[in-house]
Amino acid sequence: MLLSDGYQSYLEFITYERMLSEKTVASYQRAINQFLSYLKKQNIINCDQVSVFWVRRYLAEMHYSKLKSRSIAQKISSLRNWFQFLAQKNIVPANPFNGIKTPKLEKHLPKTLEVDEINVLLDKMPSDDFLSCRDKTIMELFYSSGIRLSELQAVQFNDLSISDSSIRVTGKGSKTRIVPIGSKALKLIKKWLTFRKSYTDEDETALFITESGLPLKHRSIQSRIAEWGIKLGATSRLHPHKFRHSCASHFLESSSDLRAVQELLGHADLSTTQIYTHLDFQHLARVYDSAHPRAKKKDE
Repeated sequence: MLLSDGYQSYLEFITYERMLSEKTVASYQRAINQFLSYLKKQNIINCDQVSVFWVRRYLAEMHYSKLKSRSIAQKISSLRNWFQFLAQKNIVPANPFNGIKTPKLEKHLPKTLEVDEINVLLDKMPSDDFLSCRDKTIMELFYSSGIRLSELQAVQFNDLSISDSSIRVTGKGSKTRIVPIGSKALKLIKKWLTFRKSYTDEDETALFITESGLPLKHRSIQSRIAEWGIKLGATSRLHPHKFRHSCASHFLESSSDLRAVQELLGHADLSTTQIYTHLDFQHLARVYDSAHPRAKKKDE
């Protein structure tokens, strides 16, 4: 079978059977297309021509082009999954990516805001017109519930439960979960709904809309939050994930309940959530340095 045929059948599989998100499918497409372009230069067009030798050559080329370790790891993962699919369909005799080690990734702790800074920013942010009320509600909801940008953008009016102080979101892998809404966020949502009513009709189901009555897009949410960060004098650039990380970190600092944080964030694996334990330790270290008498004592 031609590589191009194996590519098309795999795209159909991950799109219609696995039902991966558009963003994830696009990521797979980029990785596979780049590998196909490389193989074409080597005059390799059939699935069974791809050997471990060519995989290692491609890996070396990516290293030589100074791609970041995370990018290389993502591409190798995408290609390994593709060839695993081909092997299961007996299109290739074996997966040439098995045994290929991905580069070690540097662990970057997610950036967060201090509790006091978030309180100051949100408390002084206005909410007396359509745009400011919508944007403040979004920011409060990000911080209150720790949801992802994609999850918030996709929230529908019917996903909201005022009586239960909760909202239903659809996360990675099309998995839904119910997350709580804090009192401040809930109060703003109620206020936002009065503005929303005047700018859209009953046919529009998106919870957050533009002044034209259309669903608010990802980029608009990102840019609006960044603009508010500048206006409000934030010490660093504001973006949706910073609120999510701050929510998780502050929740863990107060509760020490890692499982609860995992459920709140919608992490499939607890190891993903455990990165916040490092943030918690950093907080403890700062408190120690500022409060412990032996930590404050200077060397004589």
